[in-house]
Parts: sequence; structure tokens; C-alpha cells
Amino acid sequence: MIDIKHLRYFVVLAETLHFGRAAMRLNLSQPPLSRQIAALESELGVALFERGTRAVTLTAAGVRFRIDACAILAALDQATRNALAASRGEQGALAVGFTMCAAYSVVPGLAQAYSASFPGVSLKIRELFADDMLSQLLDGKIDAAILFPIEPQAGLHLQELHREPLCAVLACDHRLAAATEIGIGELAGEAFVQAPREVSPTLHDAILGFCRAAGFEPQVRLEARLQQTILTLVAEGVGVALVPQSMRRTQLDGIVFKPLTDAPSIQLMMAWTEHNRNPCLPGFLSVSEASGLIA
Repeated sequence: MIDIKHLRYFVVLAETLHFGRAAMRLNLSQPPLSRQIAALESELGVALFERGTRAVTLTAAGVRFRIDACAILAALDQATRNALAASRGEQGALAVGFTMCAAYSVVPGLAQAYSASFPGVSLKIRELFADDMLSQLLDGKIDAAILFPIEPQAGLHLQELHREPLCAVLACDHRLAAATEIGIGELAGEAFVQAPREVSPTLHDAILGFCRAAGFEPQVRLEARLQQTILTLVAEGVGVALVPQSMRRTQLDGIVFKPLTDAPSIQLMMAWTEHNRNPCLPGFLSVSEASGLIA
């Protein structure tokens, strides 16, 4: 049976057309090389070289075999490099889920930094609701998740990725639209637009707790699952909203964002499972850490 060693010996001899020089390059003595080439020719059933007293030349079969042997060796070398790259997380695919707010804070920079460091990896980022994101993470459909804090559970790693304050969103014609900063108590009695608790328990509870600490219960007129939808409803005059500060980056007419006095901070977490064996995941986490996102 022909093995890779036979092919490598043959290619070197085909390049040098000299048994002595080929043996030297291969760190062999000449007799073993001659035996290996003879064994290869016997296996093929054709002569690959014409052996003269002064020169060695390729036969027609040898010329053809050299082309194919070089292609086989190149493919094998590439396969080896690919396997090593994949084992180091330099090739492959990585799927990351994120909550919408992260699209305006950490996701763009993190995606850019990771793609620059690991250009051979296909990075798929998906905007998901919190409940869908967690189930997909646990099921292995995504490798990591960027989401608001959740309850710790066995087998799940959670690390803080980002922290930012809440701010108020008002319609441009709201009575407080010209204020430099707003106290949360000034919004008592206002109609609120916010996400239902099942979509984002942490954000929902932070807003509720902030209002209650100021002595009032927020009057929720309408609930919407997407932060972008909440902003649109505020622009239409449906009510006011409290959102993470990074949402200021949205380019939406008809609304203003206002700082809140003593606003609570909202965290974004990076989550991944301990049983995930995707070799691309450690590189993603290391890029997050190098970027100062994961402490």
C-alpha cells in the first residue's frame, strides 16, 4: 500500500533527479531511498524514473504522478493546518445571542474585535428575547449569550460584561423635554411604556424598584417586547419610558433622552455553559477580557 512517506520521497527525487542529493535532503542514505522508490514503482506497477548511468529522468508516468502526488501532499498539509487551526479556535463557527440593548453598547465593538483577531471564524450574532436566549444557550444552539442578569444555575457561567445607568425617554413636546436632568419623582402620574417582566425581569424590576423608592407605582399604559418599539411608542406620545443609557444611540425622531438623578445601573452579562466544547469560545471570551469588557 502506498503511504505518505512514499509520496514525499518520490517528490523530492522528482525535484532533484539525483538519488544522492535526494537522500541527503531526506536525511537518508541512498540505498534505503532506492528501495523505497522501487517499492513505490512495484506497488503502482509502472516505472516512474529512467535510471541512466549519468542521469535520472522522469518517465511519462512519473511526470503525471508527480503532479498528483504534489496535489495530495499539499491537500494533506492544508488539512493538517486546518485541524490545528480548528483546535485552537482559529477556524470554525461561533453563535452568540444578545438582547437588543446590547446592540447599542457592547455588541458592535466586541464583534469587530473578535472578527479582527479570528478572521477564520464565522461569527453569527442573533438578537433574541431573554427566555429564548437562555433556552438556546442551554440547548447548545448558541455558544454564548449577552443578556441582563439571570438567576445562577448549575453548569452556567455568568460574568459581568457591561454596566450603564437608566435614563428617561420623553416625547419632544413633553413638559420635561427641556430639563437638563430629571428626578424620577417628577414622572409620578405619567403613563409608562415598558417591556413585560417575562421578557426582561432584571430591567423590569429595576424600573419598578426605582419608582417605588421615590414613593409611587409606575402606571404602565402599554407593554412592548422590543426596546425599539418602546421608543417608537414614546415618540407617538403614548407615554414615557426608562431605558438603558446606550439606547440614546438610536436615531429616532420625536424623542429626547434625559439623565435621571441617582439612576440605578443596569448590568449586561456574558453567559456560557461549562460543557460547551466549541474551540472558538475561549477566543471569544479572551477577546472580551482583553477589550476590558469581562473583568
